[in-house]
Amino acid sequence: MTSQDPTVPAGEIAPAAPAPPSAAPAPTAGVRGRGLSLPETGALLVVLVALFAYFSIASPFFLNSENLVNILQTVAVVGIIACPATLLLIAGQFDLSVGSGVGFAGMLMAVAALAPGTGGVDLPFALNMTVPSAFVIAVLGTLLIGVINAVCVTVIGINALITTLGTLAIFRGLTKVLGEGQTIRIEGFGELGVLRIAGIPLPVYIFMATVVIFWLVLRYTVYGRSLYAIGANASAARLAGIRTKRVIFIAFLLSALCVALAGLIRLSQVAGASNNSGLGVELSVVTAVVLGGASLSGGRGGIGGTVLAVLIVGVLANGLIQLNVPSFWIEVANGLLLLGAVTVDRVRVRLTRADV
Repeated sequence: MTSQDPTVPAGEIAPAAPAPPSAAPAPTAGVRGRGLSLPETGALLVVLVALFAYFSIASPFFLNSENLVNILQTVAVVGIIACPATLLLIAGQFDLSVGSGVGFAGMLMAVAALAPGTGGVDLPFALNMTVPSAFVIAVLGTLLIGVINAVCVTVIGINALITTLGTLAIFRGLTKVLGEGQTIRIEGFGELGVLRIAGIPLPVYIFMATVVIFWLVLRYTVYGRSLYAIGANASAARLAGIRTKRVIFIAFLLSALCVALAGLIRLSQVAGASNNSGLGVELSVVTAVVLGGASLSGGRGGIGGTVLAVLIVGVLANGLIQLNVPSFWIEVANGLLLLGAVTVDRVRVRLTRADV
């Protein structure tokens, strides 16, 4: 039996007692507090200006127009790849196969355009194709890397880190198979990498166009907003109607397309493909994207920060060369930059994570 409040007529249910005034409403799941906002872009700009100032004072050859153009031309290849890499990291994904893709794209085009027996090199995969046809073959072949990565991640469900480490090894090996361990020269393909318009190399214009396109995609398209939503909470994004697998699939294809373009620019600049082409590019790309403010946890990042970080990496490397610092110290500096960027990302995540 239950007792009934004598002030309530029979047959009616007593209203629930109101909560005490001091009781706070229950927190809504998934809602975060404001936390601490760190102005990454402003900090990167300060670092870039400081590096410019230091190297300009330390080296009389740093601050001249030809060297500045050389910096832009050098960072163009990494910057083109870093733009789609930013999209992937915003969505919580990785692509560590980009370095192998650069080498594979260059080798595939060089071999496709090679006539059997040219220069004493007789390769079984030499196709003696025209330069435009070999260009198309190289782009399509490199897109295969993106398809494999996308299928493994979105269809099979393999972790992106493991998938792209696998394709990194696969396509570095295929690069050696195609060229049989040799450096393959290519003729009649210098315009893409060395042509200058108003004194600026064509790769710099391509880099700037890539930056603008990807900035517009992230800022003004449904696809860009979907990437942020997936990186923040993939399950919530699916429940909101976002086709998460398709969005990630497209991001891997965009990455492969830009890798192909960067690889062919590099081939055009040096007029030859080697087994070591693109070696270490993945480190530079990841360093730039993370240093630029993209979070390893996903849901955070932007093209502007990535561009500033790419310039920082390029200016640092060029400045150290101007000061006659041995090349292996530049590798040490890049590794320290990556560790520092990841450390800042972890600290930022802890500071902005709200308690529920």
